[in-house]
Amino acid sequence: MSQDARFLQDYFSQLTEATQLTPALIANLVRVKEFVLETAERDGKVIWLGNGGSAGIASHLAADMSKNGGVRAITFSDPAFITCLANDYGFKDWMAHAIRIHAQPQDTLIAISSSGKSENILNAVDMAKSMGVKVATMSAMHPGNPLRQRGDMNLWIDSHAYNIVETVHQFWGMAILDMMIGQAEYSAANVTELRKTAS
Repeated sequence: MSQDARFLQDYFSQLTEATQLTPALIANLVRVKEFVLETAERDGKVIWLGNGGSAGIASHLAADMSKNGGVRAITFSDPAFITCLANDYGFKDWMAHAIRIHAQPQDTLIAISSSGKSENILNAVDMAKSMGVKVATMSAMHPGNPLRQRGDMNLWIDSHAYNIVETVHQFWGMAILDMMIGQAEYSAANVTELRKTAS
């Protein structure tokens, strides 16, 4: 077996292990889905937050949750908005001020951080909780990371490999969305009817 083949075998094994479905994970994913649906019933919105790759995941999931899931969802990805708040309040606090400006008590925040230590994410979570916003988190690496301690519901991966962690975070988000829709295969043309059937 070549060195590359051995690497890939180990790499895919790590991903398989990280996506292992356990009763606890099933319960947590279902609970986050319930958070989202309860948010919609309260006429609230879901706010997705992340940095770097996690920001890309947040943007993707916010778009799909709004379009396919039928639940209003946003993220703060506009460069002018980010740099405005970061310039005025500093990078570690810009997300907290974005939450202050846009969040309402009926909303839910889903905060994604691989390490669970990103200061701007933690400050945003603290701001959200002070406003009565429910918080779900996705993190990894150290089991006692600060983000995992802050959420009303916390999803955690036992892995230190960033790309595996981010892949699983996105997979979890998509699984939650597809649970809301009721199936994994659908087209944009009939997704509204599928949601009605699932509920």
